[in-house]
Amino acid sequence: MRGEGTPPPLDSTLPPSLKKVLIVSPHFPPLNAPDMQRVRMSLPYFRAQGWEPVVLALGDAWQHGVREPELLATVPPTVRIVRTRGVPLWLSRLVGVRNAGLRAWPFFLWRGTRLLAAEKFDLVYFSNTQFITFTLGRLWRNWFGVPYVIDIQDPWRTDYYERPGSRSPPGGWKYQLARAQAWALEGWTFREAAGAISVSPSYLEDLRARYRHFATVPAEVIGFGASRADLAYATASVDHAQKFHRDHGEVHLLYTGASGPVMPHSLTVLFDSVRLYRERWPERARRLRFHFIGTSYVASGEGKNSVVPVAADCGVADQVDEIPHRIGHLEALRWQEAADVLLLPGSSDLAYSPSKLYPYFLTGRPILGLVFQDSVMECLLDELDCAFMVRYRNDGPKEGAHRELHRFFDLALAGFPAGSLPARNTDHFSSHYLAEELTRRQCALFSRALPPQTAVI
Repeated sequence: MRGEGTPPPLDSTLPPSLKKVLIVSPHFPPLNAPDMQRVRMSLPYFRAQGWEPVVLALGDAWQHGVREPELLATVPPTVRIVRTRGVPLWLSRLVGVRNAGLRAWPFFLWRGTRLLAAEKFDLVYFSNTQFITFTLGRLWRNWFGVPYVIDIQDPWRTDYYERPGSRSPPGGWKYQLARAQAWALEGWTFREAAGAISVSPSYLEDLRARYRHFATVPAEVIGFGASRADLAYATASVDHAQKFHRDHGEVHLLYTGASGPVMPHSLTVLFDSVRLYRERWPERARRLRFHFIGTSYVASGEGKNSVVPVAADCGVADQVDEIPHRIGHLEALRWQEAADVLLLPGSSDLAYSPSKLYPYFLTGRPILGLVFQDSVMECLLDELDCAFMVRYRNDGPKEGAHRELHRFFDLALAGFPAGSLPARNTDHFSSHYLAEELTRRQCALFSRALPPQTAVI
């Protein structure tokens, strides 16, 4: 691993007009965390768009979570990574704090201030879900005049758990503290932001509704996307086809990623359909196997099943497997390549934008989408025309959804006859959701966020 703060070799081919962006991402490889994937996938393409990235991240010794050393090979060696210390986890746990942003904040303030004082940066870019780090942007803008852009991967302030019919919020007093922090600091932080990126249009709409000035801030909806280089690296040297047994003609349906408290609605629809299907056609149904891999963010040995209990309530737990700890990003790609069907359960949070859709698309595997009507996910799947969609409303009847799922099970067991799946909109995907294109769009937003005299031409 490169030394902390060690500059890369000079690249004499860089254009003289290159702008410099300080990217704040507490999580970074070798840690595998979902909120740093946009940065990691974009790093190979920033320079081609006229920007030199410098990443401010926690040092590995101060990061907590699942390690994936392989990810280091996907980071260009010419990119400068400045790593800092953080409050040790054992110490922060004494007051109930595990959040990487809180543990990194004073060290990021110190190191970022030194960087901005010593070097010329044109922009600061916050791309993470450690919301407290966003406050550094306003401080640095006041001190150095450097504009900042915020990537809204999740809403900082949300009323989701206060809506009628929603589940109780997780985290107890920690949730209440985070909620109070969001109400106190979100407006103050976004008031001076020079630009915003969001994975969901509803997040930007909420901010514009809360803060009138935000309507004039340059903003763009940019999804997470996928990297062809990641998929090629993940599958180059591993026999991923051996992950599943097919001794008796089994069909393996796979979901990779966390299963949060907003997903059981879709899982209940799915598993109820499986139960009804096997009551009617037991011999067919026994060939269906469901796998849920990496359903929490914790390390191996710390996770608890969240999907199998839902399957048990529906009477089909014997057909469902679960790995309840986080797995590596590249390992998830290998699982996806080996599956027969990729599952995409929708969320009762209609603004949910599933990042796994994009690597799913790249594999070329059939996708089964269980979608809430009028959701962002429904719009994305319609746009890409890449999934067999089962649509329903949370408060509506489910008989139609069950019939559609039974039809899908028949198709899967028959090997998906020609014409049984939608034709994928590959051209649209390539021009909108590959990492290099998403990096171009980020950099175009950066340029709009700069003061007029420094904007990239």
